[in-house]
Amino acid sequence: MLKKITYILLLSIFFYACKNEDKKAIETVKPKPVYKFGYKLDDYKVTLDTIKSGESFGEIMDRHHVDYPKIYQIAGSIKEVFDVRRVRAGKPYLILSSKDSLEKAKVFIYKNNKIKATVVDFKDSIIQAYTYLQPIKTKERIVEGNINTNLSNTMDSLHLSPNLTWAVADIYAWTLDFYKLQKGDSFKLVFEEKFINDSLFAGYGNIKSAVFNHKGEDLYAFRFVADSIKGIPEYYDQKGNMLRSQFLKAPIKFQYRISSRYNLRRKIAYYGNRVKPHRGTDFAANIGTPIIATASGTVIESARRGGNGNYVKIKHNGTYTTQYLHMKKRKVKRGDYVKQGQVIGTVGMTGNTGGPHVCYRFWKNGRQVDPLSPKTKLPEAEPLKKSLLPDFLNFIAPLKYQLDNNQLQIEEPPVITEEIAQN
Repeated sequence: MLKKITYILLLSIFFYACKNEDKKAIETVKPKPVYKFGYKLDDYKVTLDTIKSGESFGEIMDRHHVDYPKIYQIAGSIKEVFDVRRVRAGKPYLILSSKDSLEKAKVFIYKNNKIKATVVDFKDSIIQAYTYLQPIKTKERIVEGNINTNLSNTMDSLHLSPNLTWAVADIYAWTLDFYKLQKGDSFKLVFEEKFINDSLFAGYGNIKSAVFNHKGEDLYAFRFVADSIKGIPEYYDQKGNMLRSQFLKAPIKFQYRISSRYNLRRKIAYYGNRVKPHRGTDFAANIGTPIIATASGTVIESARRGGNGNYVKIKHNGTYTTQYLHMKKRKVKRGDYVKQGQVIGTVGMTGNTGGPHVCYRFWKNGRQVDPLSPKTKLPEAEPLKKSLLPDFLNFIAPLKYQLDNNQLQIEEPPVITEEIAQN
């Protein structure tokens, strides 16, 4: 009997202890507070929505119980940082409201893009607006491709966005004629990709290095900052020669064809196949394709006249002038200073033309010449200073190894921690 009582007592103590342990475990497992954009969401009623077509900031605030005098005060206080009139339809936003019966909005968070948001905080008497940047992890990636038709189609086949294609075109705009790429040409790129929470793609970073194999020749490009004070990166080949020169190869980035070259004995169908000198190079492209200035300079003519149609003429210095004919639209006016690569108009068919194209004309010392002829020596950018060359060669050695061996360095990718840019 004593044994039985002892057994029951021990069993009771065991179950009581287990019950207490379970209770402790339940008590200690509490949900972690959720923080987003620097705010503890548990403290607010959270509303996630999207700007509707025609919807204004005032309407959103009014719907969340903010009176109009306060709305005007908010708009006026933050206009230097965030213009509430420019909220765009389709953009997501977050409202943090009080959890009491009033449910009055306290914070408005506008998602500019995947990385950037604008936070408008008016929960206190001091109204503030600032930029919030998501924590970003940057990873290096290497890709290679073979040209079958053109660069754009090859990049598409690799599931790379047009933004990266345009960045590559910018790097090689001075040294490579994308119209002349041949089937069998190839390339490799080492570039950065940005991710939020390791999985959400947030865009591209820098192209660190690249190589195009064109007609059996390797054309390297390495991103390097030569002047640490200015901090402006440029792209150089493996010998330290800058890829950028004074003039671009073409007034259209790519996806064009040269339909007619500079030819002083050309027969023109438009004029009944009579011999009429053609002192320009015709770049055929779709109507509306952007036309860019091949070098920086001042617009000396922007007009519509006769067979030229809509045209723009740019004086670059005392030696060089360029002209761009048959535009659909002109986007600059006389006296404007334009930078190399700036859009100055769009491809059209104005004036005497049988199809959409831009006729690109080039003057050197007042005489029209063929800028694509090897006989026309165009100015090149200065190479690296000799004193910087050893540092540059040391810098590019691992980058060149990556390209040549199709192998990235094994290292933990850096994480950009949460940044709040206070304005």
